[in-house]
Amino acid sequence: MGRYELKPIRTVPGARKTILALVIGTMMLVATACGGNDSNSGSSGGKNGAGATAQDSASASPVSKAVVSVTPKDGADGVETSGVLKVTAAKGTLTTVVVKDSKGNKVDGAIAGGGTGWEPSGTLAANTKYTVDATAKDSAGGTTTKHTTFRTVTPKATFIGYYTPENGQTVGTGMEVSLNFNHAITDKKAIEKAVKVTASPAVDVVGHWYGNQRIDFRPKNYWAAGTKITLSLHLNGVKGASGTYGTQSKDVHFTVGRSQVSIVDAAKDTMKVYRSGKLIKTVPITSGAPGKTTYNGKMVITEKYKTKRMDGATVGYQGQYDIPDVPHAMRLTTSGTFIHGNYWASSSVFGSSNVSHGCVGLRDTKGANDTSTPAYWFYTNSIIGDVVQVKNSNDKTVAWYNGLNGWNMDWSDWIKAS
Repeated sequence: MGRYELKPIRTVPGARKTILALVIGTMMLVATACGGNDSNSGSSGGKNGAGATAQDSASASPVSKAVVSVTPKDGADGVETSGVLKVTAAKGTLTTVVVKDSKGNKVDGAIAGGGTGWEPSGTLAANTKYTVDATAKDSAGGTTTKHTTFRTVTPKATFIGYYTPENGQTVGTGMEVSLNFNHAITDKKAIEKAVKVTASPAVDVVGHWYGNQRIDFRPKNYWAAGTKITLSLHLNGVKGASGTYGTQSKDVHFTVGRSQVSIVDAAKDTMKVYRSGKLIKTVPITSGAPGKTTYNGKMVITEKYKTKRMDGATVGYQGQYDIPDVPHAMRLTTSGTFIHGNYWASSSVFGSSNVSHGCVGLRDTKGANDTSTPAYWFYTNSIIGDVVQVKNSNDKTVAWYNGLNGWNMDWSDWIKAS
């Protein structure tokens, strides 16, 4: 066999350094792969760095799929006070909704539809800036929040309601609750929704409109003695007519003191006074003369005057009378029917003949200070809201709107939309 001589491999100058560098580099890569990432080793000690990164990702809050939407859009201006504000959630449910005005007052409302929507329970105020902050959560627990602002419409005109009776007043069993608005109302349904009359003990109370500026409320029958009544006016922001919004928000409380109903028999010239259903006094009276007869029907005392001027010119009897000091006068109708004292007629007419211009007269003396007269007694024993019912007069029944005399309308007609 031949002999072979082993000879060293010849290298190109510089190649040895290159090979050495490649070897060292390969060793560093292996060390890095085995030893972990030194940049995450601060809390995991190095060798568990990869595991710590996965754990941190698992504990972070998941991205929520819930979507919160608010109407009107953020920054909207001139927003209507009712029927516009809505907050909804998709792919999740609402957990909180907070709406506040610029003074920090919260707007009442409730989350409904299984958490899918929120609306205010009342009307927003006009010309007011509001903020909305809503939060929703998806099925995985991820939360989404939304913050928006908007401003409600600026009114062209405003309105309020003037109410009867007064707050804290004690009234008779026939007192109706009456609201007179200082601006014509075209959206009566909006008013009816914003105005409530409640009673304790509870009884159904229904409003009936006269024209477009007045609504009266009453139950089917006279109030029970001791009833506590509340008139709730939530008119602030309510749109009563085009460009016209309410500014009122208050509660009015009054109490029914006792039941007193007086029955005037124009044919017999007498008045029987009943307290809690029992006759307490019979009083001789005079009513309207022929051609000037007194209305029939149930009439409620709405005003009381110890003395009052009565001028025939104000009720169509020009020049027939002008008495500066009619004593113990109590109004029964807007048109001018009163029950009052009479000192100018002969005492013999009371209980025997009808000589008035349509009022109910009781014997009295000038000055309204004689405590022995029937007029003094009746005035002292009457309060606003007591009922005076006239029968057997040769006249028609008083119109329900002529005073607070809705008791003359059948309940079936009263509860119909007006």
